[in-house]
Amino acid sequence: MPIGSPSPLVRPAGSGRAGAAAVTHQGRPRDARRWRAERLAPYVLVAPAVLIIVVLRLWPLVLGVNFSFTGDGELNGTPVGLSNYLELAADPLFRISLRNVGLLVLLLPVAVAIPGLLATFIYLRVPGHRVYRSVYFFPAVLSPVIVGAIFNLMLGYDGPLNALLGTVGVGPVDWLGDPGLAMFTVVGVHIWATFGMALVVFLAGFSTLDASLLDAARVDGASLRQTIWHVIIPSLTRTIQFVFVTTMIGMLTSMFGLLFVMTSGGPEGSTYLPEFYIWHQQGQMNQPALASAASTVLFVVMLVVGLLQITLLRRAGRQD
Repeated sequence: MPIGSPSPLVRPAGSGRAGAAAVTHQGRPRDARRWRAERLAPYVLVAPAVLIIVVLRLWPLVLGVNFSFTGDGELNGTPVGLSNYLELAADPLFRISLRNVGLLVLLLPVAVAIPGLLATFIYLRVPGHRVYRSVYFFPAVLSPVIVGAIFNLMLGYDGPLNALLGTVGVGPVDWLGDPGLAMFTVVGVHIWATFGMALVVFLAGFSTLDASLLDAARVDGASLRQTIWHVIIPSLTRTIQFVFVTTMIGMLTSMFGLLFVMTSGGPEGSTYLPEFYIWHQQGQMNQPALASAASTVLFVVMLVVGLLQITLLRRAGRQD
């Protein structure tokens, strides 16, 4: 080893703990900045969507609720307290619309069960399942106005459906003119026209289903009903919750086109829904404050029904 060269056993000055401390001290600010950037990144990415929701959804909702406590006509802009809500409570048309909301809630399990069963049959690959998938989804691409016009022709008093019933000895049925039957008819048409989207959601949920569970059920000799009740439904709890909520929202907010074309709220106001009532007060009666009050009531009803559905479905899933 040449004279004057440092020994390998001799550590240079600044090495050891002091050097490690210097490296650590220099690295900490960089790590802290990186940690803060990683923490802030999700909020930065979500901020535009939150801003859009606040500006286009929440802020108009707050304005609408505030407007519902003002008057119409000569009292435009004047605070009137709960007068609009008391007027709604006394209006028989609005009470009919709320009664029809209860009817929709009762028919909701049927609206969810139909696409669920059809999606089950398609997932189990019944013969022709590829064709059925396209046929079932096709009504979802049609406009509600077109669907309403088609069924007006089919369900007319002298229409083809009554003519077909006449061949088996059943008298003509006034599908759209009977106050006790018209709402069921419109809801049935709505279910036919919209269940294609729920079918797609169910098929997406089936993609997460563990196929080994179905194989085990088949080996154990489970029937189709037992397989659906004990295997498929517990495995698709979240999908079913989503379909329940979205289907209910669609029934309460997307039936205006059908109602307008098929019944225009009749006969005798029997097919009124809050959505149609809001349009009638705003567009026909020129009472925007009263329409805002009805919109607020509709929002509260949707919120309560949705929360109740989620709570009941979660409890049912825990019990299973």
